[in-house]
Amino acid sequence: MKTAVLVIDMQRGLYDDLPRPHEAAEVAQRINDLTGRARVAGVPVAFIQHENAVDLEFDSERWQLSSTLEVDPGDTRIRKSTADSFLRTPLQAWLAGHAVQCVVICGYSSEFCVDTTARRAAALGYEVVIAADAHTSHDKPHATGDFIRAHHNATLSDITSFGVPIRAVPGAKIVFGD
Repeated sequence: MKTAVLVIDMQRGLYDDLPRPHEAAEVAQRINDLTGRARVAGVPVAFIQHENAVDLEFDSERWQLSSTLEVDPGDTRIRKSTADSFLRTPLQAWLAGHAVQCVVICGYSSEFCVDTTARRAAALGYEVVIAADAHTSHDKPHATGDFIRAHHNATLSDITSFGVPIRAVPGAKIVFGD
């Protein structure tokens, strides 16, 4: 099954500013490991970058990808302006152009863009693999980043109504290739 890796919102203004998200350094390393293995296997990688007119203006310093990421010139960049990486973006066309049937999702933030993109991908018929330890969030007044990640791994994996699987798998256990 043809797969692509989607790295969501790992940007300086969201990820590098203090306080940093839960396990920020570890999550970035897991994403680098995942995308590195994907590239070796010929799996396309897309970095999806959120933008707005307030604090993430396109091409600004805060909009740039986190300095912790290893990005290859062959990777694709996709701009978005909502939590849904598909809404008003070329993502679906890019996936179709690569004949992708399964997306591996990682990045920031578990409860917003990771969750929304996973649900939308499943609604569009893509199998979804959440890199269970390669997405994160900031601590919130009601829950820690660790709890938020665990909650979304469990909640998303429990959804069956889309008709395609959504699985949460540790990044190191994600295998590329048939």
